[in-house]
Amino acid sequence: MATFKIYKLHFTAPLHISDQHEDLGNSQRTIQSDTLYAALMSCLAKSGESLPEDGDLGFTVSSLFPYFQKDVDSTPVYFLPIPMQARQANLPDASMAKKVKKVQWIDSALYSSVLSGDSLFDGTDKYIPYIQEGYLSACELPEDVNGSKEFVRSEVSQRVTLDSRTGEEDANPFYVDKILFRHHAGFYFMAEGDTALLEKALQLLSMEGIGTDRNVGYGFFEYVADTLSIDLPENANYQLSLSLFIPESSEQLKALMNSERVAYDFVRRGGWITTYPYTTLRKNAIYGFLPGSVFCKDANTAATVIGKIADLKPEADLGISHHIWRNGKAIMLPINLK
Repeated sequence: MATFKIYKLHFTAPLHISDQHEDLGNSQRTIQSDTLYAALMSCLAKSGESLPEDGDLGFTVSSLFPYFQKDVDSTPVYFLPIPMQARQANLPDASMAKKVKKVQWIDSALYSSVLSGDSLFDGTDKYIPYIQEGYLSACELPEDVNGSKEFVRSEVSQRVTLDSRTGEEDANPFYVDKILFRHHAGFYFMAEGDTALLEKALQLLSMEGIGTDRNVGYGFFEYVADTLSIDLPENANYQLSLSLFIPESSEQLKALMNSERVAYDFVRRGGWITTYPYTTLRKNAIYGFLPGSVFCKDANTAATVIGKIADLKPEADLGISHHIWRNGKAIMLPINLK
């Protein structure tokens, strides 16, 4: 049994999470670990904290995952990403394929079985009754007035822009996709390492907000620390990422990918520099593996955290006097694939 420290975020305002295209009309449904880490580091810098030269604050975080809670006094149900290998379902009944394909999250009560190598959708009906839209849970999720059990919902609203000086020019409408939570649900993340600086930064971040459109009141949250226990298998032959993962070297990546059963997805990270006066310049780009990716277990280390912090500072001499860190260290859980 492994026990992880977690932080539950209960949002008191709508949330918008931009993707790499910065499209206000489409919000992502989670925040990746590198974005969360960068926001925490920014808060520490604003508070006057001296930051380490290598960008390592002494802790590693997972990406944000959903949790459901009926009210503040009820027991929360924590969800974790479905391993990408498990998406390759073997179903004799083709009519179930669409239902199974929707599953993205598994509650922590079932996760130990998944990590131990129990096949989710192997032609039996064992887990089919637990499917509740995008969630696999032994806990019955309540329906809303429309019969949906989705507790992290998307809502598009219209806004307009006016001339900032006179307000007399024609209004230009645009749409914003905002994320709302039913009941007392929200997002949570795991943390490994020394969390003293994390908690100092999280206090400021909760008041500044996270995500896009914080200047109009989006992204504010309250938080509370908790723990989450998961039974981990012994002598596992693979490992599952809970964070955005950037390999330390090509040699490490080669060892992690040395199997036909490895399953993964990745995303490009980069974007604009946010420090004045360099806001018209782009960072270097790098690719990271998404949570839920499954790799071979690295024989060279028994650590639960692997990966590196990459510097995305442009190589050209543009006068930028500081590093631009992108944290690709990932919390890994052992998983058996049978």
